[in-house]
Amino acid sequence: MSTSRDNPQTPHAASFGEQQNRWRLGWWRYVFPGFWLIYLGQTASGVNQHASGWVAVAGYLIIVAFAACYLAALPAGWGSHRTRFWWLYAATFGLLALELPIAHQDALVFCVYIAVLTVASQASWAAAMIAALVLLNLFAPVVVQSWGGQVDWQQGITVLLVAFAMYAFFVIIRSNAQLAAARAEVARLAAENERTRIARDLHDLLGHSLTTITVKAGLAKRLAELDPERAAAEMAEVEQLSRSSLADVRAAISGYRDVTLLGELASAREVLRAAGVQAELPGAVDIVDPSLHELFGWVIREGVTNVVRHARASRCTISVGTNWITIDDNGRGGIAGVGNGLTGLRERVEAAGGALVTSGRIDGWRLRVDIAQPVAPERPQPVNEPTIPA
Repeated sequence: MSTSRDNPQTPHAASFGEQQNRWRLGWWRYVFPGFWLIYLGQTASGVNQHASGWVAVAGYLIIVAFAACYLAALPAGWGSHRTRFWWLYAATFGLLALELPIAHQDALVFCVYIAVLTVASQASWAAAMIAALVLLNLFAPVVVQSWGGQVDWQQGITVLLVAFAMYAFFVIIRSNAQLAAARAEVARLAAENERTRIARDLHDLLGHSLTTITVKAGLAKRLAELDPERAAAEMAEVEQLSRSSLADVRAAISGYRDVTLLGELASAREVLRAAGVQAELPGAVDIVDPSLHELFGWVIREGVTNVVRHARASRCTISVGTNWITIDDNGRGGIAGVGNGLTGLRERVEAAGGALVTSGRIDGWRLRVDIAQPVAPERPQPVNEPTIPA
């Protein structure tokens, strides 16, 4: 039975996560913009000063409607609801036009918030609109003499500075969004690479092990009546190999693999013997670069598995050098097919800076791997110090 210990995603945890997600996508987007609506108090003061009765009530309702449009338009500008944004954006201009006769010059405070929406729109004409809003705030009091008759530098500069500040703010928001998208893509690619690694390793591990188990089981079946003791010994090896394969699978999933050149040569000798293939293996591997032992172990594992499965050979020869390895057989030859095993092996070899070449002949087949020989650093020449006479 599965318990909450086995499954950490309990209903309570999921519910809490959903609540956090709803908060993140809900009210938070209105808290920060809503705080700055306090400056609409200047417009409310203008309504109180220049209007009374039902006209004043209409002025206050216009302020409330403008605040609602602003709060609804700002998140829409960040997201994908562009049509809704433009309708709300146009509504703010209409509300400004309605408020000007009521609050007079104090209604121009609306322009600060309209400038914020203009920057959020990311439109190509945003700079021109900001300039128009600045000019409106500068010279509207000059055109309407009852508003003072002088250029309002304070209000014009306020609109300009707010526009610049919000432009920088939106740049940061977009950069963070792009960074989050990049991180999500990196996580997706990492997961995909991990799946590819596990699939490749499982193919290499299980393909080799299951082939060996199949060969040994078949041999034990043939020996069951002729030599029961040897058949029992073969089945004991099958059991041991199956346990070893299980451990290899667990290690591959965990990301830890223990593949060695000597171990794979010993395993290859046993597999080839069980398959009735004469093995000619190198007596020593000291000549091989130590950094290539694991890679060459994978080459032997995949190569010998293919010999047993497909070659129908009677002899298999493995040769090694400092930075190369070949596996030859005298089987049916032909053209090598494209399989998961050779594809995964080629990826390993290319990642190590080498090349894998397969060639089919009439009298057999060859697999060869060459790794670029690292250039040894030049040794410094000894300096002949002058001899000081006694």
